[in-house]
Amino acid sequence: MNFQQLRSVREALRRDFNLTEVAASLFTSQPGVSRQIRELEDELGVTIFERAGKRLTGLTEPGKEVVKVIERLLLEQENLKRAAQEFSASDLGRLTIATTHSQARYALPVVIQAFRRHFPQVRLNLQQGSPEHISNWVADGHADIGIATESLANDDRLATFPGYRWHHVIVVPDGHPLLGVARPSIQALAAHPIITYDHGLTGRSHIDAAFEQAGERPDVVLTAMDADVIKTYVLAGLGVGIIASVAFDPAEDRRLRAIQADHLFESNMTWVAVRKGAYLRNYAVSFIEMFAPHLDRGTVTEAHPLAA
Repeated sequence: MNFQQLRSVREALRRDFNLTEVAASLFTSQPGVSRQIRELEDELGVTIFERAGKRLTGLTEPGKEVVKVIERLLLEQENLKRAAQEFSASDLGRLTIATTHSQARYALPVVIQAFRRHFPQVRLNLQQGSPEHISNWVADGHADIGIATESLANDDRLATFPGYRWHHVIVVPDGHPLLGVARPSIQALAAHPIITYDHGLTGRSHIDAAFEQAGERPDVVLTAMDADVIKTYVLAGLGVGIIASVAFDPAEDRRLRAIQADHLFESNMTWVAVRKGAYLRNYAVSFIEMFAPHLDRGTVTEAHPLAA
């Protein structure tokens, strides 16, 4: 038994049993992948994959249990390397942060600047995607830390920590009728076309819940993944924007006005997530501390023992 055999099985599952993609991801040939899987099955004495001819079509019942052990073994191999690196080169390495556009654009720049000052030899990789992608990247080991509002806390593959709480704001151009209302109601807001986030992004579920609870059906004329696009189309006159408060900067958004909406929409929590069972380098824990100072080293290590 060797790690290449284990990786072949894991990648076959991750690549939806497509051996061509498995071979490409492992920098080998398709026959080589098939051989590795067969040799492991022969050694274990069980068939891991169901087959139709030469094609893999699914996992057998024994295979479902075997892959769980394989995931743990490969995770421990990664942990072993990280633990050794922590002692041989404590301030040298690579840190991959998976996050949404809003977090990368508005919440992280100051944190990353501080991190670079403290860990100049650590190379940072910022991956942007939807909350679902972020969950998968962290759970699969392609990212060390995930930061997002949606989905992360509901993924049992991840250890999650509360980052910071925030509210939505309403954004309108100068002269808009809503600026004359001290505390706009949902009904007043529903009288205008709405531009806001896609479903599953940046607290959109709380926006929908508020309208539903008030018995209103908003006219959502445009949705987008990030606040910059929403603000662009608000300025173009397409409607009223609803965005994260952190995404509004009075200095940069001089042609827009923000209206507080914490009385309309439930507050949101941005979460920090790491893969359960993964060894966290010292600088990874430090990044979490810088992003959310209330998450001190003791809090993180207590909830996630495999932290340096």
